Amino acid sequence: MKYFKMNNGMEIPVIGIGTNTFGKEGNAFDGTITNDTTELISAIDNGYRLIDTAIWYRNEAVIGKALKKSGIDRKEFFITSKIPALDEEPEMEDLVHKNVQFSLNELGVDYMDLYLIHQPLATNEGNLRVWRVLEEYVDSKQILSIGVSNFTNDQLAYLLEHARIKPVVNQIESHPDNWQDDIVEFCLANDVIPEAWGPLKRIGDESMAKLKEIASKHNKSWAQVILNYQISRGVLVIPKSHNAIRQQENLAIFDFELSEEDKETLALMK
Repeated sequence: MKYFKMNNGMEIPVIGIGTNTFGKEGNAFDGTITNDTTELISAIDNGYRLIDTAIWYRNEAVIGKALKKSGIDRKEFFITSKIPALDEEPEMEDLVHKNVQFSLNELGVDYMDLYLIHQPLATNEGNLRVWRVLEEYVDSKQILSIGVSNFTNDQLAYLLEHARIKPVVNQIESHPDNWQDDIVEFCLANDVIPEAWGPLKRIGDESMAKLKEIASKHNKSWAQVILNYQISRGVLVIPKSHNAIRQQENLAIFDFELSEEDKETLALMK
């Protein structure tokens, strides 16, 4: 496994497993929770150690169950979860505390490696109120790193200016039909790691044809090309797959190098 170094000095795997449909009936996001750990145990057996979940996914307890079932030391994992967007009200700080404790209890862990604000609140001031509470959890080491998700450049810039502890990650949608170059470049310029959710989603026919052409040159799959490209430009990726073979393939991306021509072709995809 390869790692990126975050701005707090900690290392994070460059690829993790997305879990927003894990442990659910029909592998559907809104499906009934089944507590089935099969797909996550498969991912862990295949070598994934960065596990990404969220309160909104409703499956933190399933993730915790799989971590324990794996028999692997907790310290080997990098666990990410997320606090949902909160209404800006007088008791908001209390709700942040309740959400953090809920995540810790559901996951069955003493600490989380990374905790994100899942969606920005209505105002920058509201984001900062949540952030101030999360900073307290970093101080107590119940959360080791904090970051954001789906933040615009302006929203991230406000936190960077006012926060005591700098965000380490901004998790954003990023794939060939929407690389989000502006946000990626802003993050990298400010020592914040851009992290791509849904890196293999929403790929149009034109983009897919180009991807397959590049993939054939390297004897790789189109998905492996995307993941390799994202990592090469400093973007952490969390692809999701319920299939053990595809999980393996998504990790087998460190044994080839894209040419500059390949990268230029990929960069121009829209």
